[in-house]
Amino acid sequence: MLTVACVDRVGSGLWATVSVLYLSYVSHLSLGEIGTLVAAAGGVGIAGAPLGGRLADRFPLIPTLITVQLLRALASFALLTTDRFALLLAFSAVGSLGDRAANVLTKLFAGRAAGPERVRYQALQRTVANAGWALGGLVAAGALALGSTTAYRWLLTGDALSFVACALLTLRCTEPRSTTRRITGSADTAPTPRTANPWRDRTYLAYVAAETALSLHDAVFKVGLPLWIAHVETAPHGLAPLLLVLNNALVIALQIPLSRFGATTAAARTLLLPLAAAFALGGTTMALSATGGTLTATALLTAAAVFFTAAEMLHATASWELSLALAPDSAQGAYLGVHGLAQSAQRSVGPLVVTTAIAVGPLGWTAFGSAIALTCVLQHRVVRERLAAERLSVPPVTLSEH
Repeated sequence: MLTVACVDRVGSGLWATVSVLYLSYVSHLSLGEIGTLVAAAGGVGIAGAPLGGRLADRFPLIPTLITVQLLRALASFALLTTDRFALLLAFSAVGSLGDRAANVLTKLFAGRAAGPERVRYQALQRTVANAGWALGGLVAAGALALGSTTAYRWLLTGDALSFVACALLTLRCTEPRSTTRRITGSADTAPTPRTANPWRDRTYLAYVAAETALSLHDAVFKVGLPLWIAHVETAPHGLAPLLLVLNNALVIALQIPLSRFGATTAAARTLLLPLAAAFALGGTTMALSATGGTLTATALLTAAAVFFTAAEMLHATASWELSLALAPDSAQGAYLGVHGLAQSAQRSVGPLVVTTAIAVGPLGWTAFGSAIALTCVLQHRVVRERLAAERLSVPPVTLSEH
């Protein structure tokens, strides 16, 4: 499955970096049409996470994942067949739906296949995926130098073929068995919550709501940093791509070593506290970067990128463990599907949040980091109370029971 993750992200790297340019130069859509298409497709994609989770609880995981990969391939190939806005919107929406469903199914596979080593497995998978994305992006950058519509079409074709390759590679995988989750890292197993419906589990929904805020590090790197660098007069504009490279390099180098700090549920919960500090420091250094000269701005923006990258890695490690540990074994697919909504929602509201911080100015970034830090602390409390309640729900063992 690690090979599948790499191939998948290579394809995504080919397409994601040029998708807007394709719609503009090849499909000849207007800026308004492109914005509408991206927003609408993303909105439809939100449903992919819970849908994929539900399917995983009802059907074998491997055939379901293969079907979703083939659906993504068909959607990508279909984009090559038309320049009509309505059809492009429909095909993009289907692809977005499949993308979010595949993300949940892949995560569930890791949780079932890796068992007690699921956090380390996810870290390895994320490292491989980042490397694949970087490779795809480099190929796309080279193709863009040609500046032809044929190059754009070949990049989209490569994306579609990557999903076909993922489906074929998934055929070689063995269906994983469900694993028993851990609460504190001991051999004890936790009881199943009273309800197996995540939509009625208020504690889990509160956890997912906090996850949406904790996922905003993604919007910082995709939107916040580049726009803030353009906004700060003393910051060199060429710094933006370098900080993105730094982010990618740090994740590849450190995500696996950091995973050992979230190997149990208790350890993952503890990570929420340094995560709060990373967000607070990231917001503070972003704010301070507007107060000095070029060297000061460069140093502080680099520090901000490091802090937000640390937040990204710490959040990923904690989230992998807690999202499964808080879910009942009998409905992990449904629960992970709801958890996947956090990332989908972040993709919609994240750009708005960071652009608001930029519009406010330095105080906006301070408020941004502080608010997410507070959310980390609140999530730490939610998780602690949930785990404490589950431990208390275990019936005591008396001598008469032996």
